[in-house]
Amino acid sequence: MAGQEILIVEDERKISRVLELELGYENYGTKIADNGEDALQLMEEKQWDLILLDIMIPELSGLEVLRRFRRRDEETPVILLTARDEVHDKVSGLDLGANDYITKPFQIEELLARVRAHLRVPGSRQAKGDKLVAADLQVDISRREVHRGNNQVELTPREFDLLVTLLKNKNIVLTRDRLMEQVWGFDYYGDTNVVDVYIRYLRQKMDKGYDTPLIQTVRGVGYTIKDSE
Repeated sequence: MAGQEILIVEDERKISRVLELELGYENYGTKIADNGEDALQLMEEKQWDLILLDIMIPELSGLEVLRRFRRRDEETPVILLTARDEVHDKVSGLDLGANDYITKPFQIEELLARVRAHLRVPGSRQAKGDKLVAADLQVDISRREVHRGNNQVELTPREFDLLVTLLKNKNIVLTRDRLMEQVWGFDYYGDTNVVDVYIRYLRQKMDKGYDTPLIQTVRGVGYTIKDSE
């Protein structure tokens, strides 16, 4: 979409130049930062529609940049670029609030498709004023607030989006693949163990200490949230 602006944080000049050209062909405005300090400054100076953030950059790592950025902005989509192909690195970035990741070397068509997906359907802005309920759990989507009983539950952006997806499909069993598609916005090609990690996070925050757990595992199929009787 014309007029949308993307910040490219990448210290490899060949890669940043390719991204700049390809995004330009798609009518996106771009700006390049080649280190963590400059990236944070640009993030503070203006509101970006999306950020492409390399993990391995000088001065401040991409993960540290993401950590600091998410303290004040939980909405802007962030796609991590990384040469690492280990689940631990991916989960670390997602847990800090990244919306997506792509591992180098990547096909530019795939990256552009993910950019379009995140700009077209911002997960945290898709509903205004909606409230979702299951038993004593209440979620205010527009305020991004979660309460169980009288207690407020603090969730990361990714945990919140996963919870909302489960609640919108209450009493329906969702497979890991479907959760990946709906929450992360694309197929992670088999890395569905990330879903299990985030389900565990949600259970620790939402179900631990309560008589009735809301998140149910259907062995061999997936997960669901059920209303208690």
